[in-house]
This record gives sequence, C-alpha cells and structure tokens, in this order.
Amino acid sequence: MERLRAERRSGVLVTLVAVRGHAPRDAGAKMVVAEDATWDSIGGGNVEATAVSRARAMLTSGDTAPTTFTLDLSDRAPAEYGVQCCGGEVTVLLEPLAVRPAVAIFGIGHVGLELARILARHDLDLHLVDSRPDHLGEEALAPLADSDARVHVHHEAVLPELVLAELAPGTHVLVMTHDHAEDVALLDAALRAGHLGPVGVIGSSAKWARFRKTLLADGHDADAVDRIVTPIGLTSLAGKDPATIAVSVAAALLQSFADENARTAARHGTST
Repeated sequence: MERLRAERRSGVLVTLVAVRGHAPRDAGAKMVVAEDATWDSIGGGNVEATAVSRARAMLTSGDTAPTTFTLDLSDRAPAEYGVQCCGGEVTVLLEPLAVRPAVAIFGIGHVGLELARILARHDLDLHLVDSRPDHLGEEALAPLADSDARVHVHHEAVLPELVLAELAPGTHVLVMTHDHAEDVALLDAALRAGHLGPVGVIGSSAKWARFRKTLLADGHDADAVDRIVTPIGLTSLAGKDPATIAVSVAAALLQSFADENARTAARHGTST
C-alpha cells in the first residue's frame, strides 16, 4: 500500500473478513492487488484468483465503493479458477485504494507556510521545498506537527529544481519562491520534466509576462508555456495578505482535485 501511494497508483486491498469451517488462511489475511502486480496472499487457489480478477475489474471500471463476495470451498461449488475442497466458506472484502493528491510548494515564505497549514489538514502528500534552511526548520514548521497530510521536507540550497525529478507523476507544482530567477528556473525544469501535474506560479501579470518571454526564448513551446496556471487561486477572492491568498489557492487546488476525480469517473463510466 505504501509503495502504491508513493507511486500514485491505484490498487485494491483484499481481506478475508470471515471464514466458516476450513480454509487455506484465517480471517484477517490480506493482500494488495494492482493492475500489474500483487502482494501477499489470502490463500491461493480459486478464492485468490477470483479476488484478483474482481479487484482488477474494479480498477478498470473505476469503482470506488468497497464490495464483498462469498465463496464455498467445496468440490461441488462452481469455480472458475480450479476447485478448492477445504470444506469451508470465505467472505472477501475488496477495498479500492484511492490515489491521493500530491502537491509540491516551492517557497515556504509567508504565503507558502500559510498554504501548507491549510493543505496539511487534508489526506494528501505535501512536499515543501525551499533553498533557505531556516524556512524548513523544526520551529518554522511547528504549525504542521499534527498534519493529516504526509509532509515531505526538501532543503535544496543550490538547485531546488532537482526536487522535481523526485516527485511522483501527476504532482501539482506551485512556484512561489523569494527569488524570481529561482522561479524561472523551476518553471523551465517543470516544463521539461514531462511527468508532473498542473504547474502554477504566484505573481502579477507583469511578472508573468517577463517569465513567459524568458521561457519562450529558452525554446519552450507556446502552448506548453501557456498551460502554466497564473494567477493561482480563485480570482473572485480578493486580498493580498498571506492568509487570504493561501485560502484562495487551497480552494482552487481542492476544486482541481474534485475535477480530476470527476474526469476519472467519467472515463470509467462511474460516479463519485
């Protein structure tokens, strides 16, 4: 489960929730099923093969609701993947493991820290990146001590853009450092990375005009450059204080996560 989460891949947790009579494994046995791999075992044979098949069907369809099924371990019971004649009966629970959102904030200044405080209350992977060590110290990040999010701290004094290669596919990237040259370097590297999710940068229209001109001069395609989100946040929410900006950006991010889930469900023909 940890591996799938780190790689931002979906899977299904399979659990033997009830066993009557004899079975290869006791209630509580678990395994994890991904599209192309499995881990651990609930006993093999028809039970496990059926569970794997149904789990992968859930992954294909995009089902998000847990479901159960019951099988007889009898030579008289229908079996698609071979007979098991232990004589018992098992009930299996299939629980989809959702892909958690991932966000990387580059620049943990006043706005970045306020944004991190809000996002830390959500079940996601939160990467905090800054070239200034004092902005990532224990005292500075004390407000995040009880986070629901998994917080990953990256101090990269010279080349913070190197962190981009460590981020999982689809990670949302927000650029809001203290240095405009650092901002441009991050945007340049993000456009070249190819595996990231939406990229946004904080700042005025004049700042973005300069950034856009630089990125185009560096050889980036205009369509790719124009996919960078700026301004970030809800344009309808006015205010320049860090807390207001952070609320605005967080709200836009949460809406983006909801939209992504809706698009995924639509592709699979399911509802969330």
